[in-house]
Amino acid sequence: MHPLPVTLVVLSAVLATVYVIALVALYVMQERILFPGARLPVGHRFGFSVPFEELTVTVPGAALHALLFRRPAPRGLVFFIHGNAGNVETWTEDLDFYARVEYDLYIFDFRGYGKSTGRIGSEAELHADVRAAWDSIAPAYAGLPVVVYGRSLGSGLAVELARHVTPTLVVLVTPYTSVAAIGRRIYPWAPAALLKYPLRSDAAIGAIGSPLMLLHGTADALIPHDESVRLLALATSPAELVTIEGASHNDIHEFPAYLERLAERLATLAVD
Repeated sequence: MHPLPVTLVVLSAVLATVYVIALVALYVMQERILFPGARLPVGHRFGFSVPFEELTVTVPGAALHALLFRRPAPRGLVFFIHGNAGNVETWTEDLDFYARVEYDLYIFDFRGYGKSTGRIGSEAELHADVRAAWDSIAPAYAGLPVVVYGRSLGSGLAVELARHVTPTLVVLVTPYTSVAAIGRRIYPWAPAALLKYPLRSDAAIGAIGSPLMLLHGTADALIPHDESVRLLALATSPAELVTIEGASHNDIHEFPAYLERLAERLATLAVD
């Protein structure tokens, strides 16, 4: 057997080194990739056309900034957990919708997003922050429907929250079975053990006792519609999947079918 040519040995060593460097970079930059939130100055003034309150939720090592949009006589509350980009300002495009359905809207920013301080450091910390935000507002709506709404990245956080609290309804929009599953599609060369934020909705959704409503577009290239199909099969509480034809990941909220179906479901929850 002839020894490997020197050039082949050198090339293999270079490729191995590059691979290790790529893995280290992916691990170190994981928070930047998953949580590219946009910060806002402390003195930033929001220009919403409807009344709102700015609230602060104190958590260990940080302060979460939240917005509460109140109706004069709300029929319920939507507790909104947004996606991985932007901040509460960019995620409040549907204020007219909430006014029409007469639900209050509570939305907060993760650490390092908008006016929230601190930095996200672990999945456990992220779940604890979501629970703290919930505890700060949900008790005020005792006797009214309270909906946990998770969008994209926020859907995994909504699933985990709903395991421990009892919302009237859990709405998951463009959800995923796990961040690990999405990561395998985007970074097929990276081992799953590298992921610090697996967010296993597939492992948690069966423990939810509240009714579930999933909404997903057929043209979603980031999180395929099949992810919702899989989650629906794992749910043990009453669940439905609303498929929005032609909707992609970022525009599903603009489709009349999405707005109409969500409005109908919220209306059925409201007390007389």
